[in-house]
Amino acid sequence: MQSFSRNELENLTVHVSHAFYRAGYFGWNAPEEKPSFNRLYYVTEGEGAVTLDGIRYEPRPGQLFIMPAGAVQTRFTPPGNPYSRYFCHFDAKIGGWPLFRAGSPFHLADAADPGTVEALFRDMIGQSEHPGPFAALRVKACLLQLLACCLERSGHDEHSELAAQAGERGKLSAVLEYIEARLEEPLEVERLAEIVHLHPNYFIPYFKKQMGTTPMSYVQHKRIEFARRLLTSTDMGISLIADRVGMDPAHFSRTFKKTTGVSPSTYRNSTR
Repeated sequence: MQSFSRNELENLTVHVSHAFYRAGYFGWNAPEEKPSFNRLYYVTEGEGAVTLDGIRYEPRPGQLFIMPAGAVQTRFTPPGNPYSRYFCHFDAKIGGWPLFRAGSPFHLADAADPGTVEALFRDMIGQSEHPGPFAALRVKACLLQLLACCLERSGHDEHSELAAQAGERGKLSAVLEYIEARLEEPLEVERLAEIVHLHPNYFIPYFKKQMGTTPMSYVQHKRIEFARRLLTSTDMGISLIADRVGMDPAHFSRTFKKTTGVSPSTYRNSTR
């Protein structure tokens, strides 16, 4: 199967919002959820299972795996032998197109060099907790190396799936770019549909088929994603951030907590 071209991979952008290590923590268990961000895990000890779109997997110590954004998922590890794991929350896209999305194959891979994988995670965590002037670059570099380790050994060709849809990516790219450039403005389905010359009734299922979510859910995801970055990288007030993402403060706080599980201020404090 054909994979992404070099030019496509050169356009990959990534952002890490959290990076942690948790030892023997059975509170990792979670019922069915559908997160708006990707998770990359490396298991060092313990046992457990995850389900992804109804399919159960049992990652073992020494394995990396990716839980894609938008996929229905659950997590379980027993109190008697819980997972110890490194993990990070991240976004990855080529242009406006997510590298991982609902329906993506489950990437589970044995680490070729466990020492290197752990060192990359430790560096990522250290740079996140004590950021210097080049911390953001170092964190991204760590994530890119970890993704390469996982993808090249997982047995799936994620790239071929998206390469086969190059025409569809091109068609929606104008919509995604329009959304990205106007997050602080009112955005309506009718205007988005006009960009690709579709009636809204056809545009909504078309968008959902390609992106794994509805147009307005995608807009909300991008607004919260942008807000997370502002909370992490600036001292901007919550009300101003709400304005930057086109939401009134009360609605922004409710939506942010519903999406991430914590308030904007708690999120900001947890990343510093």
